[in-house]
Amino acid sequence: MFERERNTSQLVGPGGIDTFLGRGTKVNGKLVLEGTARIDGQVEGEISAQDALTVGEGAVVNAKISGTSIVIEGGVTGDVTARERLELRASARVQGSVTTASLVVHEGAALSGRCSMGGGEATARREKSTTTAPVSADRRAPDPPVPVPAAASR
Repeated sequence: MFERERNTSQLVGPGGIDTFLGRGTKVNGKLVLEGTARIDGQVEGEISAQDALTVGEGAVVNAKISGTSIVIEGGVTGDVTARERLELRASARVQGSVTTASLVVHEGAALSGRCSMGGGEATARREKSTTTAPVSADRRAPDPPVPVPAAASR
């Protein structure tokens, strides 16, 4: 009678979310997640995802994160290890080392720390120290010069 309708369209269907920690949820300790997971709350400690993990835009995570494929939209403080792919969306703010085989950084995302990329298990052993800042349209590198054929330059 007093039930509130919930929009669960994101959670249903093939490729849906198996585990969801919503806004207002606070967790301290170690999370072991099987299947696809999304975090929109606050987590402190360690997160181990066996499948895909999304850290939502409103999430505040202070934890060591590992998973197969990780998408970050919110704030993360701690080391992130993605075995296959790490995606930092425009609203992402990451402070810590990231290790992944494939890295996608959207314009506006911020990464402050070390980045190590490569394939397979060698990725975890090899580190390349870099510090990056948010990328904006006015700070992009200019397009490379276009070669002019010798005949046209006379």
